[in-house]
Amino acid sequence: MNLNMRGSGSVTIDGKTFTGNNVTIVNGRVIVDGKTQDGELVGPITVTVNGDVESLENHAGNVTANNVGEISTGSGDVKCLDVSGSIRTGSGDIICGAVNGNIRTGSGDVNHG
Repeated sequence: MNLNMRGSGSVTIDGKTFTGNNVTIVNGRVIVDGKTQDGELVGPITVTVNGDVESLENHAGNVTANNVGEISTGSGDVKCLDVSGSIRTGSGDIICGAVNGNIRTGSGDVNHG
């Protein structure tokens, strides 16, 4: 996963909350603004972002966010408010507000308005 925030915000990953501008997951380890956090993640993860997202890429797992620039998942549902760019998911449902770019899912339902 790679998350870039617009300004400061927090992200909850599998029930643990992290605060920073850039959050990544590499080999099951959470890295916030370049600092590796304690613990490891296993399997598909659930990500909830509290704040505005510049871009978010998640390989597997569900994503919930507020206002988003770009969002992409390999598999997992996406729930968000308005999107200034595009949303892409290989497999999963998309529920969102207005989208300025494209919406693409390999398999899943799309509900936006």
